Amino acid sequence: ALPRLPFHAGTYLALTGQRIGRADALALGLVTHAVASADLPAVEAELAAGGDIEATLKKYEAVTEIAPLLAHRETIERIFALPDVPAIMAALEADGGDFARTTLATMRTKSPTSMALALEQMRRGRDLSFEDAMTLEMRIVTHVLEGEEFYEGVRAVIIDKDQAPKWQPATIAEVDPATIQRYFAPLSDDLRF
Repeated sequence: ALPRLPFHAGTYLALTGQRIGRADALALGLVTHAVASADLPAVEAELAAGGDIEATLKKYEAVTEIAPLLAHRETIERIFALPDVPAIMAALEADGGDFARTTLATMRTKSPTSMALALEQMRRGRDLSFEDAMTLEMRIVTHVLEGEEFYEGVRAVIIDKDQAPKWQPATIAEVDPATIQRYFAPLSDDLRF
């Protein structure tokens, strides 16, 4: 779903790890309806009793605030359409707005390899079928577990709790494009549907 989100919002989310709430999920088309958590038992009971799905969801529809990402749509669309992570980071730096500065600061804490990998995954995933996307996910996860970045992130956050991962390579400029391409290589036991 992320590669197909409007205005490159999926790429923004993939590169920053930002979370979204129900208003953004609705605005981006990730969900069709939103109900309050407290109403879920009533929704479930009405649906289990054979209630009309659309009418039930409409009855309990939660009022949502304005989607925060929409306020930054132009910036996200302009910058996250750029061809690579260095170009995206340079554009964020050149933009100078609060949103761009905050986004750039967030990206600077992320693994350079993971950001390059996420961007390539977003680009490749736009036109994949569900089955092909799952095969690609399996390839990526398998290759990630063979590397060191995942384990360094776990060390920094869970084991040592120093929140200071030592990424290798340390900067996005040092990421070898050939290394990123290897994450997409077929496996000897590729996932088949």
